[in-house]
Amino acid sequence: MQSIKYIALILLTVVTILGFCQTQQNLNKHLSSEESILPGAYMTGNYLPLLKAKKIGIIANNTSLINKTHLVDSLISLKINVIKIFGPEHGFRGDQPDGKEIQNGKDPKTGLDVVSLYGNHKKPTKTDMENIDIMIFDIQDVGARFYTFISTLTYVMEACSENNIPLIVLDRPNPNGYYIDGPVLEPSFTSFVGMHPVPVVYGMTIGEYASMVNGESWLKEGTQCSLTVVKCDNYTHKSRFQLPERPSPNLQDMKAIYLYPSLCLFEGTVVSVGRGTDKPFKVFGHPRLSSGKYSFTPKPIKGISEDPPLKGQLCYGQNLEKEAELIKNNGHLELKWLIESYKNLNSKTQFFTNYFDKLAGNSKLREQIIAGKSEIEIRKSWQPNLNAFNKMRKKYLLYPDFE
Repeated sequence: MQSIKYIALILLTVVTILGFCQTQQNLNKHLSSEESILPGAYMTGNYLPLLKAKKIGIIANNTSLINKTHLVDSLISLKINVIKIFGPEHGFRGDQPDGKEIQNGKDPKTGLDVVSLYGNHKKPTKTDMENIDIMIFDIQDVGARFYTFISTLTYVMEACSENNIPLIVLDRPNPNGYYIDGPVLEPSFTSFVGMHPVPVVYGMTIGEYASMVNGESWLKEGTQCSLTVVKCDNYTHKSRFQLPERPSPNLQDMKAIYLYPSLCLFEGTVVSVGRGTDKPFKVFGHPRLSSGKYSFTPKPIKGISEDPPLKGQLCYGQNLEKEAELIKNNGHLELKWLIESYKNLNSKTQFFTNYFDKLAGNSKLREQIIAGKSEIEIRKSWQPNLNAFNKMRKKYLLYPDFE
């Protein structure tokens, strides 16, 4: 009987060891997958000690989540003294339509004051920052220069610098962080849709971007912001991170996010990118685009696109949902749709608007398209500046690069 117990004990030990090994293998497999990437907000042990006994201001929106709980709610439940919220374009809850100027107010859930950082009030004032000891920035970026959250970040950094308030950036993965592409912005074309000399797709997380703004002295008068970046876990620039929450009303899924850097240039033309439909930034079209095999009619959608371009007009164009997968796999800014649309429409309507050069970051791209330059020729003209930018970019990377 004793020997039987002994054998059973040995067998149990072996099974336990094998089970542990299998569990560890499964864990390692899980940790190596993109599903295990954790944004900086999840790394509470790295920033909660900095917040104790401090008065906190938070720049946040609907993407500022820890699992399914909003960062503000999480911090309040942990007895962190959050005293004020700042909201970017689309508002603190991310439910305001494109271009809408948002007024200051109160968050109905927490009762906290909410300061809007959009419209004519893009930068926090000294009054806005009163009594705040530390500012936290936690907003999901999509890695395109004209996506305005990085401009809001710059203004917040300037305000923190001017008022001697430290800033903590809770980093988040960049869903378009696996490549760089497009023309580098020329300083004379600086605007809210492009504040710094970076390409359209810059291949950096928002924390890395903040470090570059500081390191390259891009803040007003070359000042420095006291900056702490709380890193993501298990992220690299080879990752294809799937956003758990739409980052803005018209970027409703990953296909739109992959297509956004290419299609947003159409917003400086007479062509619609599907605002006012169920496929914004996945289609494009115009009433006179005769080559189009896909059709749609933009209509007002409350809280998303309340006055879309070409409202009520039947547009012909293309559905690019399949092409989104190619961009996901290969990483590139696609110009052929823009060039072909210009060739088709130029004789029928004035194609470019004054907004195009701001989005492109120069006048050269518009001039090249008008002159009939090929995509290969246009791309070749970008390369020297892209090479110089990438060399500078590498100084500020916090994660393994895609190369």
